[in-house]
Amino acid sequence: MKLNPDFYRGKKIFVTGHTGFKGTWICKILESFGAVVTGYSLTSPTDEGRRVFERSGVALGMHSVIGDICDFDRLQKAFDEAQPEIVIHLAAQPIVIESYRNPVGTYATNVMGTVNLLECVRQSDCVKSFLNVTTDKVYQNNEWAWGYRENDPLDGYDPYSNSKSCSELVTHSYQKSFFKDGSVAVSTARAGNVIGGGDFSPNRIVPDSIRAAYHGEQIEVRNPYSIRPYQHVLEPLYAYLLIAQAQYEAQRYAGWYNVGPDDCDCVTTGELTDIFCRIWGEGIQWKNVSVEGPHEAKFLKLDCSKMKSVFNWQPHWHIDIAIAKTIEWAKAWRNDEDIASLMEKQIREFMK
Repeated sequence: MKLNPDFYRGKKIFVTGHTGFKGTWICKILESFGAVVTGYSLTSPTDEGRRVFERSGVALGMHSVIGDICDFDRLQKAFDEAQPEIVIHLAAQPIVIESYRNPVGTYATNVMGTVNLLECVRQSDCVKSFLNVTTDKVYQNNEWAWGYRENDPLDGYDPYSNSKSCSELVTHSYQKSFFKDGSVAVSTARAGNVIGGGDFSPNRIVPDSIRAAYHGEQIEVRNPYSIRPYQHVLEPLYAYLLIAQAQYEAQRYAGWYNVGPDDCDCVTTGELTDIFCRIWGEGIQWKNVSVEGPHEAKFLKLDCSKMKSVFNWQPHWHIDIAIAKTIEWAKAWRNDEDIASLMEKQIREFMK
């Protein structure tokens, strides 16, 4: 099965978290498909994030609503005005370290935000397809050598991971309690670590590497031996849109899906940074600054057999290409080039 751009032409889509990294890219894709997109989100918490959303040009082709997903009345008003057929839930507090600093806010956004959105869906009669995007960190992580499958226990360790586990459970409950009749097809998608142009989040290895490279400084690597499933942002977004399309057309495709790279792209943070330095050039180097800090898993990867068998889906860009595309974007940003056109070009290249 392939993603069909024509399916989305004229479809009404509601995207939460549309001003974020993934949100900006997925709205850009949907606009290129001719979808009618409404986004609901807070503005980016960083100056760079706000500039990315502006320079991407994405706001020009959609209806952008600035609001907090914890504000149910405002969310419902925007939702009812949009009358969406498909809902893609990306809004989240996504940073592990920030979740230690602000656990209450993290749970409020990631759990009650999901409840609020599902309430909007429950009270509507327009939605046919709902997708909640969570994370590979929802699993009880035993740091074993094999990938986690969709039927493994959910029990994230830190407040971010655990709140996303709770978001999964909320989604499962609503599906069983209110949508079991098939009126709305409901899925969740658990993605690995995503990289790509436009991510300026703090405490993430690739954005940190880009910031260091911009200033000609050494890259500081906090956990060089931690293994993560890295993938370019267009990989999971393609999968999300494929799932949303498939379950819209046939209820049997609704379910819980891992979306991650092949084993060859599950690399240590140190290996990832080696690739980054080689492709960036300019003499950039990194150093190990491991220190004791809040718990972060050392080994985590996904078994994506279900996604592959159900949809005949395969990852497209391996880690070297993913890093190269990210660096292409980062250097274009540094040189004040046309970011909107570059994003459109990378989307076209990926869709080939």
